[in-house]
Amino acid sequence: MLIKARKVQVTGPHRLRVWFTDDSVGEREFEIELSRGGPMAQPLLEPNFFARVFLDCGAPTWPNGYDMAPWALHKDMEREGLLRQAEPI
Repeated sequence: MLIKARKVQVTGPHRLRVWFTDDSVGEREFEIELSRGGPMAQPLLEPNFFARVFLDCGAPTWPNGYDMAPWALHKDMEREGLLRQAEPI
């Protein structure tokens, strides 16, 4: 099963809570990852720009075209112990 994000919420300057299609949810900080991500990630270091996240085909995406592969994000969050069973939304 290809996992996608079904909802995303900004919870801090560089922090997201993500609900996935496998009924898991987790929250993660992205500032360090973004700071070494290159020119496409640079605008996301500005909290107001980071807060403009939206979902495009199940991927967290920003207006400049930067996106995160939802299955990779899920895998990383699972490995880091950040996922739990989601409450119904």
